[in-house]
Amino acid sequence: MPLIDRLATIYRQTFGDFPAHIVRAPGRVNLLGEHVDYNDGFVLPAAIDRATYIAFSPTNASHSTLLAVDFDQRASFSPASVRTKTQADSSPLPDWSLYPAGVMWALMEAGLSVPSMNAVFASDVPRGAGLSSSASVEMAFLLAWQTLGGWTLPPMQRALLGQKAENQYVGVNCGIMDQFASACGVEDRLLLLDCRSLEWKTIPLPKDVSIVIADTSVRRKLTSGEYNQRRAACEAAVRLLQQDLPHIQALRDISVEEFNRLAGKLPPEVRRRARHVVEEIERTRQAEALLEAGNIREFGRLMNECHVSLRDLYEVSCPELNAMVDIAQSLEGCYGARFTGAGFGGCTVNLVASEKAHEFSQALAERYEAETSLHPEIYISHASSGAALLK
Repeated sequence: MPLIDRLATIYRQTFGDFPAHIVRAPGRVNLLGEHVDYNDGFVLPAAIDRATYIAFSPTNASHSTLLAVDFDQRASFSPASVRTKTQADSSPLPDWSLYPAGVMWALMEAGLSVPSMNAVFASDVPRGAGLSSSASVEMAFLLAWQTLGGWTLPPMQRALLGQKAENQYVGVNCGIMDQFASACGVEDRLLLLDCRSLEWKTIPLPKDVSIVIADTSVRRKLTSGEYNQRRAACEAAVRLLQQDLPHIQALRDISVEEFNRLAGKLPPEVRRRARHVVEEIERTRQAEALLEAGNIREFGRLMNECHVSLRDLYEVSCPELNAMVDIAQSLEGCYGARFTGAGFGGCTVNLVASEKAHEFSQALAERYEAETSLHPEIYISHASSGAALLK
């Protein structure tokens, strides 16, 4: 049964009627520009054809009641209770509900109406896999409250409010990329975003190239602190480099040449972290012209370089991700492969000649399982449209 039909059935069983509305918000995959969004850099994500769906209706109750099908749990909260991260009965909010509750909080902070709703939601974006399942939940609930609240925000504004919810309510210091890609995705196009100005454009991916996502089945938890440590190292690098370059505000403002000249002034770990960011931003700058020219081989080489940098300089890879990438790069039809997302587990993204995509996926799964004894999930995906009201 398709996920939407299943949600409608569960909604009727739970609340006794059919849902008034259904929204969809996709996950995302990032092809280049990893760990640079919080350094004011450039990123190149695409929304994917896996998404969070919410079936919902307004209710006269003083609180919203949410059923998370994937957890088989429910939570109820009101505008008053979200401020203390509690449910309507004063018990703590379960972890999964911090994302929709955070959205309610961010909307209230912005002075927007958040009417009570009954909602049932589920996602086919795997959790903890680096495909932004949390951002897809945030963007879906933002659109649900927009539908009921009588106000309208442009997609980028919704993305910024979702980021605020995740930063200040959930406590993950993420950049804007994930929410942006989920809100602003365009069918069959990559999205090139300037994370400082928030200007963005779409770039074509050649028709004969497939995006293959390979899930290692290894999971990480972002709030464990590693992410925030990397961000702190980048901020330390900026403070130290400002002694020689007082005009800089972020690592985005430093050229590769300037960095090479001054790198010796940084402590070794901070130097490695900052080098990844400076060089990765330069790779993403180069990507636009390569993609516009259809030079997918050279773009794939940049993806391969990105993985090495994330592995050796930023140190956010893991043995399973490295194995998946090494195998992919050895297979026929693969232009480029690297891990995608924050790291420490999750997925790789592979650009593959479409005619080879099925053969590639099968060989990658077999060889990865033989090497690691882990069973991977491999998806042949494509760039999809952003969050939308379906009904």
